[in-house]
Amino acid sequence: MKSKVYTLTFLLLALISCSKTETYQLLSPDSDLGISISNKNNTCSFSVSYKGDTLVQSSALGLQVMDNNFTENVSLSGFSKQEFDETWTTINGKQSSVRNHYNEYTITVEAINDPEQFYSIIFRLYDDGFAYRYSFPEGAVRDSLMINKELTSINFNRDFTYWATNGERHNLGPITRSEKELESIIPPVVMQFSPKSFMAIHEAEIVEFAPFTVNAASNNHSFSFNTNYSKRSQSFNTSWRAFMLGDNVGDLVESDLLVNLNEPCKIEDTSWIKPGRSLWDWRVWGYKAPDGYEYGLNTRSHKRLIDFAAENNIQNLLIDADWYGEEFSENSDPTSAREGINIGECMEYASGKGVGIILYLNDVGAKRFGLERVLKQFSDWGAVGVKYGFMTGSQEDKVKQTRRVVELCAKYKLMVNFHDNPIPPSGDRRTYPNLVTKEFCHAQADAMRSYFPETAVNQVLINMIAGPIDATNGWFGLNNAHSRVKVFREIPGTVVAEVAKLITNYSGWMVMPDSPEEYAKKDDLFECVRNMPPQFDSFLVLDAKLDEFVCVARKAGTDWFVGSLSNREPRTIRLDLSFLPSDRKYEATIYEDADDSHFMTNKESYTIRTQLVDSKSELTVSLAPGGGNAIHLTDISSVID
Repeated sequence: MKSKVYTLTFLLLALISCSKTETYQLLSPDSDLGISISNKNNTCSFSVSYKGDTLVQSSALGLQVMDNNFTENVSLSGFSKQEFDETWTTINGKQSSVRNHYNEYTITVEAINDPEQFYSIIFRLYDDGFAYRYSFPEGAVRDSLMINKELTSINFNRDFTYWATNGERHNLGPITRSEKELESIIPPVVMQFSPKSFMAIHEAEIVEFAPFTVNAASNNHSFSFNTNYSKRSQSFNTSWRAFMLGDNVGDLVESDLLVNLNEPCKIEDTSWIKPGRSLWDWRVWGYKAPDGYEYGLNTRSHKRLIDFAAENNIQNLLIDADWYGEEFSENSDPTSAREGINIGECMEYASGKGVGIILYLNDVGAKRFGLERVLKQFSDWGAVGVKYGFMTGSQEDKVKQTRRVVELCAKYKLMVNFHDNPIPPSGDRRTYPNLVTKEFCHAQADAMRSYFPETAVNQVLINMIAGPIDATNGWFGLNNAHSRVKVFREIPGTVVAEVAKLITNYSGWMVMPDSPEEYAKKDDLFECVRNMPPQFDSFLVLDAKLDEFVCVARKAGTDWFVGSLSNREPRTIRLDLSFLPSDRKYEATIYEDADDSHFMTNKESYTIRTQLVDSKSELTVSLAPGGGNAIHLTDISSVID
């Protein structure tokens, strides 16, 4: 009798297997992107095609959960689809508004030998990329659950070149995948398959678990993910694995896919969130002004900085480490200032001048004296924001502490900037737009070393895919900057490139490191900075090539600003101005490197010229070795009319 039951069961399973769907087709709204999910031979795999080109061939898709391998001996069911389309307004985004248009697909993956072991995979397909995440409802978690490993292996259809972030050093790349193996790469990873085919891999909505890294140590044309999960006893979702696609490398950094994968804003009143530029006391220490004054860590110096900010369209002053005592000392209390600094007097003075104050907070002081207590005190003093430094703990600890800091800052109406190897940006600024920037890059002169021009180019095209970066640009006194207390190496670059970086770099706070006197010495060049808005309305990559150059256009009301950067090579660039409205006329003020400018030997020379242009114009600009170019396009249509 038992054998008959087994035989009947086998026949029924065989019939079900023969009739079940083995392949699911997923499409983007414009149908240019397609993903095929397969359950052939009871394995779970996927492939990706974009504009008729197969980018990812059949690849394992799934997790190892406890002892269960969910890439094999599984069934797929519960397939569903929904389309979503909205447009939302940003608070501190690259664009003033963002369209969020995608097709979402959900598939349940079950272990054949134990259907109570399951999870769902959620895919979202956009016209410029896709993402997927794993979802574990309560029935899947039961008592306790542990993801042991991500088993997904992304098998690309051919060899490629890639670049990746590298902490506070020059980014990795170019690396030919088949020629080199690296155990762990920090995303974003940028891949080039051909002159007109690019992909970036990153992660969106990092709020629960440690960020993944990309593993390139196996098959010559594949990537996989290194993950580190903790146990869960309640329902949860993983972060999104996000893939941005484009014909040009600039398309990847223009993409809004990451912010769209995060939840809408949770702050009801966002009127107090005001991005802008900021002076910074830290790098100015030891600077001797022409009137004999030497800057230091004291209220008198802060007042001089506040005065300049108020007179030059600079919204904030950042008071950095040691203002409440040695930053790493457990005895340094962030709710009281050290000798020589009167925080109350400083705040009152800044408020009278219309300048906001940003206060540094080290992780040691936050934990020793109570994070909420400290943030409440900052708010009571009248601070507009916090620079949070040197967070400690495991990667998962940092993820959770980051969200806690952001939420408490929102409670006390404080913006926040994370420094010192922060958790990568992941589009989370949509949910909490008071998270204005992170030092997810090599900030100039930070880590006690300087970066060179090619790093400035690539950070725009790699690091900024993740989100806004605080690279502390805007040096004007480049020749002798390293004579100051907190500048440890000579600063390579040209002064025009420093202005251009304020355009090419997207950040909710543009932290400027130089002294008022150095800016005043080149007032005609600083006029370009003074005319910039606190926040631009758009971000458009006009032209770019990794390792070589980048050109970015930013809208500012009816005006536009264009910034260009070069690596160590001189170059001439032709700028097509067809992005301008066709019915408007502009005066282009062009800030250029001089003929003999050089990023090491002649840093501070520049020229300025003007030219009338419109959308049919082309501008030819020359960049010195390691140099740049900045253009302010002023709308003069009403004057001409």
